[in-house]
Amino acid sequence: METIENQLINAKKARYSIASLSDNGRQEILVLLAAAILAQSAEIIAENLKDLQKMPDTDPKKDRLLLNEARIFALAESLKDVAALPDPTNKIISEQTMANGLFIQKKTVALGVVGVIYESRPNVTIDVASLCIRSGNVCLLRGGQDAYHTNLFLVSIIQEVLDRSGLDKNVVQQLPAERKYILDILRAEKYIDVIIPRGSNELIDFVRKNALVPVIETGAGVCHTYIEKTAKLTAGAEIVCNAKVSRPSVCNALDTVLVDEEVADDFLRLLSPLLVEGNVEIFADEIAFRILEKNNYPQLVLAAQEDFGREFLDYKCSVKIVRNIGEALAHISEFSSKHSEAIITEDPAQAERFLEEVDAAVVYLNASTRFTDGQVFGLGAEIGISTQKLHARGPFALEKLVTEKWIVRGAGQTRN
Repeated sequence: METIENQLINAKKARYSIASLSDNGRQEILVLLAAAILAQSAEIIAENLKDLQKMPDTDPKKDRLLLNEARIFALAESLKDVAALPDPTNKIISEQTMANGLFIQKKTVALGVVGVIYESRPNVTIDVASLCIRSGNVCLLRGGQDAYHTNLFLVSIIQEVLDRSGLDKNVVQQLPAERKYILDILRAEKYIDVIIPRGSNELIDFVRKNALVPVIETGAGVCHTYIEKTAKLTAGAEIVCNAKVSRPSVCNALDTVLVDEEVADDFLRLLSPLLVEGNVEIFADEIAFRILEKNNYPQLVLAAQEDFGREFLDYKCSVKIVRNIGEALAHISEFSSKHSEAIITEDPAQAERFLEEVDAAVVYLNASTRFTDGQVFGLGAEIGISTQKLHARGPFALEKLVTEKWIVRGAGQTRN
């Protein structure tokens, strides 16, 4: 515990360093960091290769691990985007002068020390660090073993920029990736103000059940797209294909297609060649199985109950035929992780019913679930997609890395 305890103590002390930095100073740090990661892109790629070589090419999560020149450039641009966002702290939410003369204000302040536990996506290291610096928070990063070398090097760049700028480098730290330390992190309520898990259902469940530190969940995505009977079927097939194939290893990728029985034959005939080209394995209910078998779909499995409500994170999806929107809504209610859900329809009444009744962080009409992303939503970057309802929901970004503080100014008042 000694090594991690020292890191926790240093994190708590570092709060004063970042808290004393001006808004312009925090912006400048991120601009300097953007330049630093571009200048060291070759070294980042070399460290990333050490991690990539440990993962088989057949693992779809390998794409999440990859950092190339284009992705490093995008990270640098996201740092600049975050720097340009308004300061979320020191905003006066309310103020009033009471009858007794007390002047009471409520304003936003940084959360404090933010711990983030995540898996194999090294871009999260930069995203989280940038959002925490911009909002005046200290961050403790516990990435997975898969991205160990990449994360270690990225944090060294961040700390170098912090140190060069006269700040405590412990504003951003990488905690050990070994499993033996995980409970020490989750139970460090003396040092950490909030824990944010980002990854699989298993990771999030473990954190929720074992943490003494308050937890904000960024949940796994079990995402559905419902093809309603009035949908434009060609466009719907393209939307479904994009949601499944464009990047299957991320949480906003599609997992289950629900198809109205009136258009099931025509829709699956249009969808089949797109998913064949994408090398997608389909787990189909009995009706969909017969239709797809008739269309000679090559990678076809009769679905079991556990294939619904399953986050595939791979070139796989399930398909179910439903009788109407009521059945589609019931299925989503039972199996959704409340991340992102979509309807494809030309019926305004059905569209509004779906958008109003589906309980999810993000609901879509005639669009791919792949758009659920902090940067896409104009938030600069994100820590994750929150599927819970308290503190944050949906893309969890800069604006939610604050809490509230009451300030009361008096002139000697006492209470009877």
